[in-house]
Amino acid sequence: MSNKRLYRIVKTFLHYGLDEMVPKKMLPWYAKLGRLSLFWLQNKHKNKTVAQRFRLAIEELGPVFIKFGQMLSTRRDLLPPDFADELALLQDKVTPFDGELAKKIIIEAMGIEIFEQYFSAFEVTPLASASIAQVHTATLIDDDKEQHIVIKVLRPNIGETILADIKVMSRIAAIVARWLPDGKRLRPVEVVAEYKKTILDELDLNREAANAIQLKHNFEQGRSYDNVLYVPEIYGEYSHKNILVMERIYGIGVGEINKLNDLNVDMKLLAERGVEVFFTQVFRDSFFHADMHPGNVFVNANNPTDPTWIAIDCGIVGTLNREDKRYLAENFVAFFNRDYRKVAQLHVDSGWVPANTSVDEFEFAIRAVCEPIFNKPLSEISFGQVLVNLFNTARRFNMEVQPQLVLLQKTLLYIEGLGRQLYPQLDLWQTAKPFLENWVKEQMGVKAVFTKIKDNIPFWNEKLPEMPDLIYDYLKAGKESQSQQMQLIEQITQQQQANNQRLIFSVLTAGLCISSALLLNQDNNLFAIITAAAAAISFIYSIKK
Repeated sequence: MSNKRLYRIVKTFLHYGLDEMVPKKMLPWYAKLGRLSLFWLQNKHKNKTVAQRFRLAIEELGPVFIKFGQMLSTRRDLLPPDFADELALLQDKVTPFDGELAKKIIIEAMGIEIFEQYFSAFEVTPLASASIAQVHTATLIDDDKEQHIVIKVLRPNIGETILADIKVMSRIAAIVARWLPDGKRLRPVEVVAEYKKTILDELDLNREAANAIQLKHNFEQGRSYDNVLYVPEIYGEYSHKNILVMERIYGIGVGEINKLNDLNVDMKLLAERGVEVFFTQVFRDSFFHADMHPGNVFVNANNPTDPTWIAIDCGIVGTLNREDKRYLAENFVAFFNRDYRKVAQLHVDSGWVPANTSVDEFEFAIRAVCEPIFNKPLSEISFGQVLVNLFNTARRFNMEVQPQLVLLQKTLLYIEGLGRQLYPQLDLWQTAKPFLENWVKEQMGVKAVFTKIKDNIPFWNEKLPEMPDLIYDYLKAGKESQSQQMQLIEQITQQQQANNQRLIFSVLTAGLCISSALLLNQDNNLFAIITAAAAAISFIYSIKK
């Protein structure tokens, strides 16, 4: 299956003439010769621009490539404008599959009785179509109330296509890991394995429903940053592994900049809240939406001076353990304070670079990369060049890719791209710095100690009645252990004494044997016999010992 898929990938690229993107001078001689042969697959879309052909090829190859294109579409600083505009169409304008087939899948999942009783006004034409699923509008009739909802439906047989692409990617990753100089450091095999787990999780819409419910709970009323992020209501009782029923939202796509400006939305506040939403998810909740491309993010602009972010499609979420979260937060704060020495030391302490790394040299390299980007708005920062410099630094110091941070890195790229589009003058560092400094204080200051004590009080209260018995058992075990240790020491002492005696008798035996041999050579048979007998007795005695 993977060989067929690899052939299809190459065939698709050639049919769309993407081989023309590679300069002729970079091609080996056999590739140049192959282009002139009758067997070379020719470009069938010469009437389209290169950017259009690139987007159409990615769209035709399916979800794995589409998601790659979605990520690229947010990086306008890395792509020509025509490429960025074309790839932006991949957000929610992927060619849909038949709406009647979608309706059939929904009915098979929930049952014809439930569908006819609780759902009406089902729209066969999809509202939006993405790489893995598409959504249809409908009306939910529950307790005599009508709710405007959407039903998300997985594309049929999408799992087979994804697995085939993952197999091809795994092959390429294995080749990269073995043959390229940076292969082992980049850990492509582990990264592909992590990506496989992530994208396969998207095929279970029950998981997405649980993620959305958790994210909604984290930002519901009564918690910090109320009204900053809204997550649609999930109707889990009607959802299944391949369909998801949820509230329909009426927001403005975050990529519709002109429309947001026409409504006089406070773009500066919106951009700052986007940064707050990201850092809140990562450092407060350790649970973050990891697929925040423009097709999944909307804006509630009913009150333009107080805009609210809306997040959908929670199929991919990321989590961080306590250690990674602490190291990341301290790294960010150190970056914001330009404390490159601490950044270098934290990388060594965390194991992200080898323990024998020169902190002084690493500090200097980080300073050279990061110092130029401070105190500048996003519009003046060349993040592409910064990424190149950071890659070179990583290669120089053998920094390994951390698979557990891949999702976080991807989300940072999305947030950066959105921030650039919404408010290019946003000071990303100044916006995030106070939030992270407060978080670090809460986690490592006096307040953190009291919080930890408060959290552990129920456990201590439960174990308190058992403390006398636990102390008695501990002391008793300690006493028994001490007694056993004394017996062991005594046995070792006796054994040592026995070994010493054996050594003495062995030396004596060797001396008597040598003496008897000398006496025999001197024809002094009586003394030789006596000496040999003494040696034999000494040998037998040493064996018994």
